[in-house]
Amino acid sequence: MTTAAIPQLLTQLGEALRQISLNRYPTHRYWIAFSGGIDSHVLLHAMATLRPQLLATLNAVHVNHGLNPKAAEWAAHAVSVCDALDIPCHVFNLDARAKRGESPEAAARDARYQAFSELIETGDVLLTAHHREDQAETLLLQLVRGAGPHGLAAMPLRTAFSNGHLARPLLAVEQALINHYAQEKRLEWLADPSNQDLNFERNFLRHEVMPALKAHWPALSKTVSRSAAHCAEAAGLLDELALEDLKAAAQWRREMALPDRISLHYVQQLSLPRRKNLLRFWIKAIGFGIISSAIINQIETSLISAKEDAMPLVSWAGGELRRHRGYIYVMPPLVSFDTSQRIEWAWHQSALLLPAGLGTLQTRLMEPGDEDDASQALHLKQCQQLPMTVRFRRGGERCQLPGRRHRHALKGLLQQAGVPPWQRNRIPLIYLGDQLAAVVGYFSCAPFLAQRHEPSVSISMR
Repeated sequence: MTTAAIPQLLTQLGEALRQISLNRYPTHRYWIAFSGGIDSHVLLHAMATLRPQLLATLNAVHVNHGLNPKAAEWAAHAVSVCDALDIPCHVFNLDARAKRGESPEAAARDARYQAFSELIETGDVLLTAHHREDQAETLLLQLVRGAGPHGLAAMPLRTAFSNGHLARPLLAVEQALINHYAQEKRLEWLADPSNQDLNFERNFLRHEVMPALKAHWPALSKTVSRSAAHCAEAAGLLDELALEDLKAAAQWRREMALPDRISLHYVQQLSLPRRKNLLRFWIKAIGFGIISSAIINQIETSLISAKEDAMPLVSWAGGELRRHRGYIYVMPPLVSFDTSQRIEWAWHQSALLLPAGLGTLQTRLMEPGDEDDASQALHLKQCQQLPMTVRFRRGGERCQLPGRRHRHALKGLLQQAGVPPWQRNRIPLIYLGDQLAAVVGYFSCAPFLAQRHEPSVSISMR
């Protein structure tokens, strides 16, 4: 052990902070995730030492998971350490116990990061004390789980998080240097006994596997971390390729919202690996999670290769894919509801919250000659004289469109409008008395449609 540990660690930390700041996102405030353990204590102390050089303020956050009898003492210790360093400390008191069938590690981690996300604002960066050995462990864990390049890229130095960013400034620092720093500064850190529990995968890897590997390959953490960096570069290239494919498959540009459908024909023309890459990227980017290889294979066999007139469905926790008229659609799982219900709506008094998360109906009074939304607006007098109810398609509904002499089946009209089958019984139908007056978002029936010179009611959904 040598006193060179302190300047060496501070130099590496300072360089990492410069890398973290080398982008278009200025940092105004750092939040240091401070558990009280040796790694986060060293990060907290080192950041306090570098404070005169920083252009951002320092804060700490401690999470009491409520899992250990000494958790309250640990929280008090964290506040005491921060007070001594003149760093404000925010404490979250949580109940992070795992639900039935849930991993205790995952439950605690999810609860912790959910709490962190509540603090992070624009210009904030959450700092965690992950180091080089943590990076090597993460890659090996991902490897034994069968992860691809994105998983094997392990942890990035900086990534978007909540309204700001999350960064790991000790990611290139070895554990031994952190230990030397703590000893030379005579820091008093906490030791969580759960870190010795070999029933947790990471603990088993850390205490049983890594020592044996390091005995044979002393530079293991350095070389494995280098492999993670290579995988990160490869994953970045795959994302760039997927982005170009997404632009072509959806006629999409960056300034537009992410598309919820892509061309089946374009997807079918891609090679199988490139097709899988596009689907994984698209589904994750639009917010429906990381799909497994099993789901990817199911998409290939059940959806992409299905007959033209089929209506395939592939679902997973948090999302589903469907196919219609040459497009693949991604969406949250559809919630079932009673389509026979009739909802009375005092439209002139308040908006109407629809069932099953379908949205909210709202009205706007239209003056004669008002061009906005006038093409589907209902006659005001009829809306005032007849009771308005909201219903859903059950079959047999008919509507006479403007300019047509006869009424037509709603099913056929929705097909002509290109409405996918799974959406047709989820569109709110406006009834005045016992007559269908409007199909919200699509068209109104001629007997109830206001003329340009008449006051009217526009109905929309958000």
